[in-house]
Amino acid sequence: MEVMTLTVNHPRPKLTVAADSPFPYSGGSLLSVADLTLAEVTSILDRTSALESEDPLARAHRLAKRKIALLFYESSTRTRTSFELAAKALGADTTLVSSLSSSIEKGESLKDTGLTLRALGAEAIILRHPNSGAPWLLERVTLLPVLNAGDGMHEHPSQALLDLRTMLAHLRPGETRVNEQSLDGVTVTIVGDIRHSRVARSNMLLLPRLGARVVLCGPSALLPEVAAQAGPGIEIERDFARALNASNVVMMLRIQAERLAGLQLDLKEYIRDYQLTAERLAAGVPDAWVMHPGPIVRGLELTDAVADGPRSLILEQVSNGVAIRMALLERALGCGTSERHGATT
Repeated sequence: MEVMTLTVNHPRPKLTVAADSPFPYSGGSLLSVADLTLAEVTSILDRTSALESEDPLARAHRLAKRKIALLFYESSTRTRTSFELAAKALGADTTLVSSLSSSIEKGESLKDTGLTLRALGAEAIILRHPNSGAPWLLERVTLLPVLNAGDGMHEHPSQALLDLRTMLAHLRPGETRVNEQSLDGVTVTIVGDIRHSRVARSNMLLLPRLGARVVLCGPSALLPEVAAQAGPGIEIERDFARALNASNVVMMLRIQAERLAGLQLDLKEYIRDYQLTAERLAAGVPDAWVMHPGPIVRGLELTDAVADGPRSLILEQVSNGVAIRMALLERALGCGTSERHGATT
């Protein structure tokens, strides 16, 4: 596995926007949720609803025969499958490249893999990579739209967008246009392995911009104090009961065992102090909505009764993933073709 040190604030490729593009942007990458203005978030949410309700046969012509590569260096079920289903729903052709079934396992660099995919005709790349910053490098060397499907412990921007759509459906029904007050008075509590969670980071970057209060909850091994300095509207509460009492949404996170090397974590203590049970939910905020980006480890971060209970939005998040990613793929390939392969930084 290559090791990289990246500066992410590099000039973006200059791409032409088609006259009929529904998005007011230049280029189609989504590398960080922080790159989006609230107007762009609104455009994505509006486009998501439009595509979701469109006749499937008509929708399948939107990206007919466009070529999209899914480049996954880490295992994935929800993200990879939803991007693939979203692409196919728009009529695009997809190719999956994984680290276990390609030249990646022979030591090929991300740069060379990306350039190879471009030479083979890929018009956009969806990337999941264990190194933070990898999507910026890939965009820079290929000059293609890149959608960040998770980079190391950094970000997962499409997950934050689908999480937002899920929240709005239940907290602000019928509202898709967002602004700085859209989530005023809403407290979202994120619980668990925040140290390693790219989902938590993207939500921490997005939700406070809409007025939400974000409370982080977990043991110090999984939630360093520095997390509270991520920005305004973010705070830490170690006591799970107190955090629950103020919550409108409780987002549970998986304990990422594959990233715990060197950390002292007693799982029995974690279950005692931070597992979300039906009893704990009822005693705290019985009307709070429960979310989880998956995969769920039942019996660790939450119980079956909560995961399958009436306040769970977990499967709705999965469904929203396909819809949001349709809009992101259309956004990625909504630029003109004349400069797509000739742009310069």
